Parts: sequence; structure tokens; C-alpha cells
Amino acid sequence: MGRSVAILVARLIFAGAFGMAALFKFAGMTETAAYISAAGFPFALPLAWLAAFFELGLVLAFLTGAFFSEAALLAGAYVVFLAFAFHGPSHWQGNPAEFGFFVDHFTFLAGLLYAAVHGPGERLSLRQGLIWKDKAASAH
Repeated sequence: MGRSVAILVARLIFAGAFGMAALFKFAGMTETAAYISAAGFPFALPLAWLAAFFELGLVLAFLTGAFFSEAALLAGAYVVFLAFAFHGPSHWQGNPAEFGFFVDHFTFLAGLLYAAVHGPGERLSLRQGLIWKDKAASAH
């Protein structure tokens, strides 16, 4: 029972983090695009929309458990991209706190990698995926 609760709480934390990020993007799309543009990326507004919908997809995967491992791996790659693109070494001299933001992304990555390997748990989970098959189903 404790294992199931811990996994569900972790899924809610992942969904909450990406859900808040998506909500902030949807609520301030032009500000998000300006932030993306300031980092040197072209096509900032389409990228902002893409990021918001990607994060929304991650939320759905984390809440339902469908394609959970795949979502966790994609989220991990996304988090590493965000770390380097928006908080990487070029930002540290101007604001030393950026180094902390950078490192925090790798802590998040560790949790996502762990989640990807261990899956969404046995409770409240659709357990569909492409990479790793359901362990219970493959044992039979």
C-alpha cells in the first residue's frame, strides 16, 4: 500500500510541475515567446505553443499512466534541454542563482529516469506503452 501511495504522489508531483508550466505558458503566451526569443531561438511563438501542448501531454501521461515511461524519458530530455538553453553556463556569470536552477533540472531528471524505469505503478494506471511492456502481463 505504501509503495502505491508513493508512486501516485510522485505522479501527481510530475503532473503538477508540468501542469503549472503549461498553465503559465497558456496564460502568458506572448511573455513565454519573448523569453524563448531572448534565449536566441527563432519562431518563438510557435515554439511556445508547442511547449505548452507538449507539457499538457506530459500531464495526461503522468495522471493516467498511459505511455508513462515514454513520457518520463521525453520529459527528461526536455528538462535537460531547458537546463542548458535557459539556465546553462552562459547565464551563470550574470546571475549566480542560475547555477542552482541549472542543477535543479538534473535532480528532476533523476526522478524522471527512475520513474521511466519503474513505470506508473499498479494502481490508477492504464499501463500502456511502447518501450516497456507491463511486467505483470509479461510474467504470465
